[in-house]
Amino acid sequence: MPFGHDTVYSLATVVELVNTSPSTGGDDDLTGLADLQAFVQARQVSGISTLTTRDLGQVRLVREAFHRVFTAPDQPTAVRLLNVLLAETRITPRLTEHDGHPLHMHYFALDATLAEHLAADCGVALAHLLVEGEWERLRTCAAPDCERVFVDESRNRSRVYCDSRTCGNRMHVAAYRARRRA
Repeated sequence: MPFGHDTVYSLATVVELVNTSPSTGGDDDLTGLADLQAFVQARQVSGISTLTTRDLGQVRLVREAFHRVFTAPDQPTAVRLLNVLLAETRITPRLTEHDGHPLHMHYFALDATLAEHLAADCGVALAHLLVEGEWERLRTCAAPDCERVFVDESRNRSRVYCDSRTCGNRMHVAAYRARRRA
C-alpha cells in the first residue's frame, strides 16, 4: 500500500486496538489501567500523561466504533460510521518529529485525551484507506474460530488470516489432514 510511515503505523495501531475487544471473539484485553498503559507503551502513543478510568472507558468506546468500521457490510456503511467517529473528534493536523521517527503528521489536538488521540490519528488513517478505494483491505480473519481484524497489506489483496503463523498455519494443517483422510 502506498502510504507513509504514520498512516501505516496508525493502521497497525487501530488493528491492535480493535483486537483487544471481546467483539473479536477473545477476551477483553483492556480491563484495567495497567492494560491501557501497556497498550500505550507498546504502540508508542505519544503525548499521553496520566491515564484515568475515564480514559479507559472512552478508549473502549472508540475501540468498538472502529470495530464497527472494520465489520461494516459495505463501503458506504464504513464511510458513514467513520464520518460519525471523525465528526466527534477534534482534529488539528500538524507536522512533527519525535522519538526517532521521521517527519510525519499528527491529527489529534495538543490537549487531546487518549481516546481523542486514537480516534483522530487512526480515524484519519482509515479515512485515507477508504479514499484510496481500499475498503476491501479491512478484513476479519477467515478462520472459523477467529474474529480478529486486520488490514490486508498484500500486493494482490489475498490475505485471509489475521496471522499466518497461527490461524493460517492451523487452517492449512487442518486442510492437509482432511485431504489425507479422504
